[in-house]
Amino acid sequence: MSDASGGQGGSLVSVRKLDKVFRRGAEEIRVLSSLDLEVPQGEFLALMGPSGSGKTTLLNIIGGLDRPTNGSCVVAGERLEALSSRRLAAWRSRHVGLVFQFYNLLPVLSAARNVELPLLLTPLSRSQRRRHVALALDIVGLSHRATHTPRTLSGGEQQRVGIARAIVSDPTLLLCDEPTGDLDRKSGDEVLGLLQALNRQHGKTIIMVTHDPHASARATRLVHLEKGRLVSDAELAAEMASTGVRA
Repeated sequence: MSDASGGQGGSLVSVRKLDKVFRRGAEEIRVLSSLDLEVPQGEFLALMGPSGSGKTTLLNIIGGLDRPTNGSCVVAGERLEALSSRRLAAWRSRHVGLVFQFYNLLPVLSAARNVELPLLLTPLSRSQRRRHVALALDIVGLSHRATHTPRTLSGGEQQRVGIARAIVSDPTLLLCDEPTGDLDRKSGDEVLGLLQALNRQHGKTIIMVTHDPHASARATRLVHLEKGRLVSDAELAAEMASTGVRA
Protein backbone atom coordinates (compact mmCIF):
# COMPACT_ATOMS: atom_id res chain seq x y z
CA MET A 1 0.00 0.00 0.00
CA SER A 2 1.35 3.39 -0.96
CA ASP A 3 2.39 5.71 1.82
CA ALA A 4 1.85 9.45 1.95
CA SER A 5 4.86 11.42 0.86
CA GLY A 6 5.25 15.05 1.77
CA GLY A 7 1.59 15.63 2.68
CA GLN A 8 -0.91 17.07 0.22
CA GLY A 9 0.39 17.96 -3.22
CA GLY A 10 -1.41 19.36 -6.26
CA SER A 11 -5.00 18.72 -7.22
CA LEU A 12 -5.80 15.08 -7.80
CA VAL A 13 -9.35 15.95 -8.84
CA SER A 14 -10.22 19.08 -10.82
CA VAL A 15 -13.86 19.64 -11.77
CA ARG A 16 -14.67 22.65 -13.96
CA LYS A 17 -18.06 24.09 -14.99
CA LEU A 18 -19.65 20.68 -14.61
CA ASP A 19 -23.27 20.20 -15.67
CA LYS A 20 -25.29 17.01 -15.48
CA VAL A 21 -28.75 16.84 -16.99
CA PHE A 22 -30.96 13.77 -17.05
CA ARG A 23 -33.79 13.56 -19.55
CA ARG A 24 -37.15 11.98 -18.82
CA GLY A 25 -39.08 12.16 -22.07
CA ALA A 26 -39.32 15.86 -22.94
CA GLU A 27 -38.42 16.87 -19.39
CA GLU A 28 -34.89 17.91 -18.42
CA ILE A 29 -33.74 17.39 -14.85
CA ARG A 30 -30.63 19.42 -13.99
CA VAL A 31 -28.72 17.61 -11.23
CA LEU A 32 -25.40 19.51 -11.32
CA SER A 33 -25.04 23.09 -12.46
CA SER A 34 -21.74 24.79 -13.43
CA LEU A 35 -19.96 23.09 -10.53
CA ASP A 36 -16.27 23.67 -9.73
CA LEU A 37 -14.32 21.52 -7.26
CA GLU A 38 -10.64 20.92 -6.51
CA VAL A 39 -9.52 17.98 -4.36
CA PRO A 40 -5.82 17.99 -3.38
CA GLN A 41 -3.78 14.80 -3.25
CA GLY A 42 -4.08 13.29 0.23
CA GLU A 43 -7.31 15.01 1.26
CA PHE A 44 -10.24 13.36 3.06
CA LEU A 45 -13.24 15.27 1.70
CA ALA A 46 -16.82 14.90 2.90
CA LEU A 47 -19.70 15.84 0.58
CA MET A 48 -22.95 16.70 2.34
CA GLY A 49 -26.31 17.91 1.16
CA PRO A 50 -30.00 17.02 1.13
CA SER A 51 -31.39 14.15 -0.88
CA GLY A 52 -31.39 15.05 -4.56
CA SER A 53 -28.64 17.66 -4.23
CA GLY A 54 -26.35 15.77 -6.65
CA LYS A 55 -23.84 14.24 -4.22
CA THR A 56 -23.87 10.71 -5.61
CA THR A 57 -24.03 11.95 -9.21
CA LEU A 58 -20.88 14.00 -8.62
CA LEU A 59 -19.17 11.04 -6.98
CA ASN A 60 -20.09 8.81 -9.94
CA ILE A 61 -18.66 11.30 -12.44
CA ILE A 62 -15.40 11.62 -10.49
CA GLY A 63 -15.19 7.82 -10.36
CA GLY A 64 -15.79 7.39 -14.08
CA LEU A 65 -19.12 5.65 -13.55
CA ASP A 66 -21.07 8.43 -15.29
CA ARG A 67 -20.28 11.22 -17.73
CA PRO A 68 -21.05 14.93 -17.43
CA THR A 69 -23.39 16.68 -19.84
CA ASN A 70 -21.00 19.64 -20.04
CA GLY A 71 -17.77 20.71 -18.40
CA SER A 72 -14.65 18.76 -17.51
CA CYS A 73 -13.52 16.31 -14.84
CA VAL A 74 -9.78 15.68 -14.63
CA VAL A 75 -8.64 12.97 -12.21
CA ALA A 76 -5.04 11.82 -11.81
CA GLY A 77 -4.13 13.80 -14.92
CA GLU A 78 -6.78 12.20 -17.14
CA ARG A 79 -9.72 14.09 -18.63
CA LEU A 80 -12.41 11.50 -18.09
CA GLU A 81 -15.05 12.74 -20.53
CA ALA A 82 -12.52 12.41 -23.36
CA LEU A 83 -11.97 8.68 -22.78
CA SER A 84 -13.75 5.93 -24.68
CA SER A 85 -15.84 3.54 -22.62
CA ARG A 86 -13.12 0.89 -22.85
CA ARG A 87 -10.31 3.24 -21.81
CA LEU A 88 -12.47 4.67 -19.03
CA ALA A 89 -13.10 1.18 -17.61
CA ALA A 90 -9.36 0.44 -17.70
CA TRP A 91 -8.58 3.79 -16.04
CA ARG A 92 -11.19 3.15 -13.33
CA SER A 93 -9.76 -0.29 -12.51
CA ARG A 94 -6.31 1.26 -11.96
CA HIS A 95 -7.23 4.41 -10.09
CA VAL A 96 -10.56 4.10 -8.25
CA GLY A 97 -11.67 2.10 -5.22
CA LEU A 98 -15.41 2.13 -4.48
CA VAL A 99 -17.10 1.63 -1.10
CA PHE A 100 -20.89 1.37 -1.06
CA GLN A 101 -23.52 1.62 1.67
CA PHE A 102 -24.75 -1.96 1.21
CA TYR A 103 -21.36 -3.76 0.85
CA ASN A 104 -22.21 -5.62 -2.42
CA LEU A 105 -20.38 -8.76 -1.35
CA LEU A 106 -21.02 -12.07 -3.12
CA PRO A 107 -22.63 -14.32 -0.49
CA VAL A 108 -21.14 -17.60 -1.79
CA LEU A 109 -17.55 -16.35 -1.63
CA SER A 110 -15.29 -16.03 1.40
CA ALA A 111 -14.07 -12.64 2.57
CA ALA A 112 -10.72 -13.27 0.88
CA ARG A 113 -12.31 -14.25 -2.44
CA ASN A 114 -14.56 -11.18 -2.35
CA VAL A 115 -11.50 -8.98 -1.80
CA GLU A 116 -9.67 -10.73 -4.64
CA LEU A 117 -12.35 -9.99 -7.27
CA PRO A 118 -10.88 -6.71 -8.62
CA LEU A 119 -7.51 -8.43 -9.08
CA LEU A 120 -8.93 -11.07 -11.42
CA LEU A 121 -8.87 -8.48 -14.20
CA THR A 122 -5.14 -7.81 -13.70
CA PRO A 123 -2.09 -9.76 -14.95
CA LEU A 124 -1.08 -10.65 -11.39
CA SER A 125 -0.31 -14.29 -10.69
CA ARG A 126 -2.36 -16.26 -8.19
CA SER A 127 0.36 -15.99 -5.54
CA GLN A 128 0.66 -12.23 -6.12
CA ARG A 129 -3.12 -11.84 -5.78
CA ARG A 130 -3.04 -13.75 -2.51
CA ARG A 131 -0.34 -11.45 -1.13
CA HIS A 132 -2.36 -8.37 -2.08
CA VAL A 133 -5.49 -9.83 -0.48
CA ALA A 134 -3.63 -10.75 2.72
CA LEU A 135 -2.25 -7.21 3.00
CA ALA A 136 -5.65 -5.59 2.42
CA LEU A 137 -7.35 -7.81 5.00
CA ASP A 138 -4.56 -7.10 7.48
CA ILE A 139 -5.00 -3.34 7.00
CA VAL A 140 -8.73 -3.56 7.81
CA GLY A 141 -8.09 -5.91 10.74
CA LEU A 142 -9.81 -8.99 9.30
CA SER A 143 -7.00 -11.44 8.61
CA HIS A 144 -8.63 -13.86 11.05
CA ARG A 145 -11.93 -13.76 9.11
CA ALA A 146 -10.48 -14.40 5.63
CA THR A 147 -12.26 -17.73 5.12
CA HIS A 148 -15.65 -16.59 6.45
CA THR A 149 -18.57 -15.92 4.13
CA PRO A 150 -20.53 -12.63 4.42
CA ARG A 151 -23.49 -14.20 6.28
CA THR A 152 -21.16 -15.12 9.18
CA LEU A 153 -19.82 -11.55 9.46
CA SER A 154 -21.35 -8.57 11.23
CA GLY A 155 -22.41 -5.52 9.24
CA GLY A 156 -19.30 -3.66 10.32
CA GLU A 157 -17.08 -6.57 9.30
CA GLN A 158 -18.81 -6.82 5.93
CA GLN A 159 -18.15 -3.13 5.30
CA ARG A 160 -14.49 -3.60 6.26
CA VAL A 161 -14.32 -6.42 3.70
CA GLY A 162 -15.81 -3.96 1.21
CA ILE A 163 -13.07 -1.46 2.07
CA ALA A 164 -10.41 -4.16 1.72
CA ARG A 165 -11.79 -4.96 -1.74
CA ALA A 166 -11.66 -1.25 -2.60
CA ILE A 167 -8.00 -0.84 -1.58
CA VAL A 168 -6.63 -4.23 -2.71
CA SER A 169 -5.40 -2.79 -6.04
CA ASP A 170 -3.85 0.24 -4.27
CA PRO A 171 -6.08 2.80 -6.04
CA THR A 172 -5.24 6.47 -6.40
CA LEU A 173 -8.64 7.56 -5.10
CA LEU A 174 -11.14 6.03 -2.68
CA LEU A 175 -14.81 6.97 -3.22
CA CYS A 176 -17.28 6.17 -0.44
CA ASP A 177 -21.05 6.55 -0.83
CA GLU A 178 -22.71 6.62 2.62
CA PRO A 179 -20.24 4.00 3.97
CA THR A 180 -21.80 4.05 7.46
CA GLY A 181 -25.42 4.49 6.39
CA ASP A 182 -26.38 0.88 7.15
CA LEU A 183 -24.35 0.50 10.36
CA ASP A 184 -24.98 1.13 14.04
CA ARG A 185 -22.94 3.88 15.70
CA LYS A 186 -20.25 1.58 17.12
CA SER A 187 -19.65 -0.22 13.81
CA GLY A 188 -19.85 3.08 11.95
CA ASP A 189 -17.19 4.60 14.18
CA GLU A 190 -14.90 1.64 13.51
CA VAL A 191 -15.32 2.08 9.74
CA LEU A 192 -14.74 5.85 9.99
CA GLY A 193 -11.62 5.23 12.07
CA LEU A 194 -10.38 2.88 9.37
CA LEU A 195 -10.98 5.47 6.66
CA GLN A 196 -9.09 8.04 8.72
CA ALA A 197 -6.18 5.63 9.09
CA LEU A 198 -6.13 4.98 5.34
CA ASN A 199 -5.98 8.74 4.79
CA ARG A 200 -3.44 9.62 7.48
CA GLN A 201 -1.17 6.58 7.50
CA HIS A 202 -1.40 5.38 3.89
CA GLY A 203 -1.94 8.72 2.16
CA LYS A 204 -5.19 7.72 0.47
CA THR A 205 -7.25 10.50 -1.06
CA ILE A 206 -10.86 9.92 0.00
CA ILE A 207 -14.12 11.51 -1.11
CA MET A 208 -17.05 10.47 1.07
CA VAL A 209 -20.72 11.23 0.49
CA THR A 210 -22.63 11.29 3.77
CA HIS A 211 -25.72 12.81 5.34
CA ASP A 212 -24.34 12.27 8.87
CA PRO A 213 -22.52 15.20 10.57
CA HIS A 214 -20.88 12.68 12.90
CA ALA A 215 -19.28 11.00 9.89
CA SER A 216 -18.34 14.23 8.12
CA ALA A 217 -16.51 15.40 11.26
CA ARG A 218 -13.84 12.75 10.53
CA ALA A 219 -12.95 14.36 7.20
CA THR A 220 -10.27 17.01 6.73
CA ARG A 221 -12.66 19.19 4.70
CA LEU A 222 -16.42 19.45 4.32
CA VAL A 223 -18.30 20.85 1.32
CA HIS A 224 -22.05 21.22 0.90
CA LEU A 225 -24.13 20.68 -2.21
CA GLU A 226 -27.48 22.39 -2.62
CA LYS A 227 -29.58 21.98 -5.77
CA GLY A 228 -26.62 20.87 -7.83
CA ARG A 229 -24.09 23.49 -6.81
CA LEU A 230 -21.55 23.92 -4.06
CA VAL A 231 -22.53 26.41 -1.37
CA SER A 232 -20.26 28.25 1.06
CA ASP A 233 -20.67 28.06 4.82
CA ALA A 234 -22.12 31.59 4.76
CA GLU A 235 -24.66 30.63 2.09
CA LEU A 236 -25.54 27.49 4.01
CA ALA A 237 -26.06 29.45 7.25
CA ALA A 238 -28.28 31.95 5.43
CA GLU A 239 -30.32 29.11 3.90
CA MET A 240 -30.75 27.44 7.28
CA ALA A 241 -31.78 30.74 8.87
CA SER A 242 -34.34 31.41 6.14
CA THR A 243 -35.96 28.03 6.75
CA GLY A 244 -35.82 28.31 10.53
CA VAL A 245 -33.27 25.50 10.92
CA ARG A 246 -30.67 25.95 13.65
CA ALA A 247 -27.02 25.03 13.00
